[in-house]
Amino acid sequence: MKTNSCLEIPSIISVLVLFSLLFSPIFSLVNFREENETTMAGNKSKNMKLINDHLRKINKPFVKSIKSPDGDIIDCVLFHLQPAFDLPELKNKISMMVQPELPKEDYHKTGTNPEIKQLWSLKGESCPNGTIPIKRTSAGDILRTNSIPKFGKKYSRKDTQPTPGHEHSIGYVREGEFYGAKAILNVWKPNVTGLDFSLSQIWVVADVPTRPINTIEVGWHVYPNANSDNLPRLFALWTPDGYRSGCYNMLCPGFVQTNSKVCLGASIKPISTYNGKQYEIALLIWKDPNSKDWWLRVGTEVIGFWPAELFTDLHDRANRIDYGGEVYSATYSGTHTSTQMGSGHFQDEGYKKAAFARNLEMVDQDNYLREVSNLNIFVEKPNCYGINNGHSDAWGNYIFFGGPGYNPNCL
Repeated sequence: MKTNSCLEIPSIISVLVLFSLLFSPIFSLVNFREENETTMAGNKSKNMKLINDHLRKINKPFVKSIKSPDGDIIDCVLFHLQPAFDLPELKNKISMMVQPELPKEDYHKTGTNPEIKQLWSLKGESCPNGTIPIKRTSAGDILRTNSIPKFGKKYSRKDTQPTPGHEHSIGYVREGEFYGAKAILNVWKPNVTGLDFSLSQIWVVADVPTRPINTIEVGWHVYPNANSDNLPRLFALWTPDGYRSGCYNMLCPGFVQTNSKVCLGASIKPISTYNGKQYEIALLIWKDPNSKDWWLRVGTEVIGFWPAELFTDLHDRANRIDYGGEVYSATYSGTHTSTQMGSGHFQDEGYKKAAFARNLEMVDQDNYLREVSNLNIFVEKPNCYGINNGHSDAWGNYIFFGGPGYNPNCL
């Protein structure tokens, strides 16, 4: 009997061990899944809290909201509640506001500054006096960037991690002291793929070796990852430190808007058609000789200003002006991006078929608008996007630029 009992005990233990080995991993896996799901749910909840906190910072109380046909919501925010005045050092700008002194013309020009038209206000909608229009930001806008710190910022061609993704077709002037820039751009709707963007703009730049670049950039862009559509939109961008800080439009404290009719970040309509009617926007950035701030005018509408205190090297003047187009491709798959620049057609096709920037001017230290001199042109990959330049009595200095991106000569 004893022998049999001794033999039975190890058998029982073996069964228990086998049972434990077979079923314990299942219980462990279930526990792991439950813990992981709980952690993921907690992280998601934490992320949404951070996003909602950020939305409360940039979406200000409004007295009226306007639903645009493109899906945007434009909030009419009281002037003194706009994001810029979240910065204590800018609050004194509220009481010290004076109209800027527009640059003076030094020669006779034909034609006028074309007015910008935006979809949100085409049917007569407007913001009341004492308010400014701000495009409302959604949680989806932030989620598409995958990062709250990166939200509202531009990927740089300098001072950030090197990337082959930026390509330019630009006219530029350097080695001088510049106090502003002006140009007239035609507006297109280029095809943009993936996370790319395509733009046409002017740059006012202070680029000092060994120091982060300071820049103000204004124009139109098509940027689906930022705006969830392929519409051309008016934008303004600033940075004092190589794109590490600063932002687009009103997405952080900085730009002070004074105008109730034009909305930064809102879509532009109508747009140019190939071999058809051309629609343009006139852009002017200049340093007011009285306040010393950098002001923006679109068409005949003075929009607002970037306080000089925001900048370091650009605090006093610029040393470079650029005009033209840029494409940024966020991914590289072994072939060139098919994102278009401008109209998607090369510069040699000319008027009504290619993108242009005309009446290229700069503001001098005496607050005079003058034609740019010694205009240079630059392009990284002329088989993908190109540029040429010229001069005429009506257009002054001008450039044609753009291209299709990927094609048999651009792989």
